[in-house]
Amino acid sequence: MSILFVQYYWIKKTIATQVKEVAIQEKEDSLNIKQFSEQAHIALRNVLQEISSHASDSSDLYGAVKQLRSNYFSVDINEELHPYYLETLLKREFYDQSIHQNFQYGIYDCFTDSIVFGNLIKFTKDSLYAPVSDTLTGITSPQLSWKKDGHYFTVYFPDMVNKSMEATEMLGSPWIFMVIIVSVVLLFFAFAVSIIVKQKRLSEVKTDFINNMTHELKTPISTIALSSDMLMRGDFSNDPEKLQRYASIIFKENKRLENQVERVLNVAKMDKETLHLKKDGLNIHELLEEVRENFEFTQTDKGGDIQLDLQASEANIIADPVHISNVVYNLLDNAVKYCEVEPNIRVRTSNADNGLLLEISDNGIGIRRENLKQIFDKFYRVPTGNIHNVKGFGLGLYYVKIIIEQHGGRVQVKSTPGKGTVFTIWLPLK
Repeated sequence: MSILFVQYYWIKKTIATQVKEVAIQEKEDSLNIKQFSEQAHIALRNVLQEISSHASDSSDLYGAVKQLRSNYFSVDINEELHPYYLETLLKREFYDQSIHQNFQYGIYDCFTDSIVFGNLIKFTKDSLYAPVSDTLTGITSPQLSWKKDGHYFTVYFPDMVNKSMEATEMLGSPWIFMVIIVSVVLLFFAFAVSIIVKQKRLSEVKTDFINNMTHELKTPISTIALSSDMLMRGDFSNDPEKLQRYASIIFKENKRLENQVERVLNVAKMDKETLHLKKDGLNIHELLEEVRENFEFTQTDKGGDIQLDLQASEANIIADPVHISNVVYNLLDNAVKYCEVEPNIRVRTSNADNGLLLEISDNGIGIRRENLKQIFDKFYRVPTGNIHNVKGFGLGLYYVKIIIEQHGGRVQVKSTPGKGTVFTIWLPLK
């Protein structure tokens, strides 16, 4: 606002100064045009008198010289007029009247309503008045054969420009400058606001990630601490099954803690571009069969089922089996975690665009439209307020997107809140 205010103040002062300059220029132009008009009238009247005195028929000279515009004059004649003679008279009289201007003259015939001769004469300090062109068409001479009647001739001064008109046109230029300044300031302001919004969102995402990570790590650590304390205080010589149970709890929670830390470290490796894929020939149908068996055995605590609809006629791709398996596991894990009823997951394959399409659809809670564009961002989780009923760091879908893109594929998502979500993955064929 300060910049705009200063610019507005100076532009107002500039315009006020220009208005004064225009007024002064108009007065000067008025005086100059008046003086020029008088000089041109005198010169042309002298030319007409000179022509009439040598003509056999001397007509009335009153009103023969007419000023059609400020820089355009017409002179009536009633006899033959040789161009060389007219040009010589015009040069002499203009020089005598101190009219040091370029001029163009033309001799007209009223019967044909056309110009019968014309030439442009340029004034220079060295050669005074000379034709612009050095060709034969631009040079007149006494030897020029001339037998044409001329009824009037005109003289035009192309360089006699009203300077006040140009100054008036310049009055709008400061406002154009003001518009440019305002546009630049607004663009900079919009850019700054966008950066601030992104930084605010990044801060919120980091805070949410730290809270989620603290919650996720706190649970297994507390369980391990409690089980270890029970082992240290109790005597299990007579109850080996209880000892085995506590040891199993510690082992499982330690494994869970290890997996969570490993997931964060894997994402850190991807950020540093140290991820190396070990690509090999892979049949996606065989992989999906294996994933279904393992997932049904370990993950579907809520019940439900996973249906495979393998319609792809060509299922061989070049990919890293471990990472592609992790991608499928992540999507299946999300389908189970974000489902409030019995999970019903469908995995479908097909061929399209010289590639393999893999669709994983579920009957979960779905994702709102405003969150769809951000679900693949690192650490992002769909806001749930103070409710923390689903575990995770917001890294699963980020990992999915990175791995698929590293394989030259793409991933898309469609979702309807309350009905479910469909993830579509395209991978190039072998």
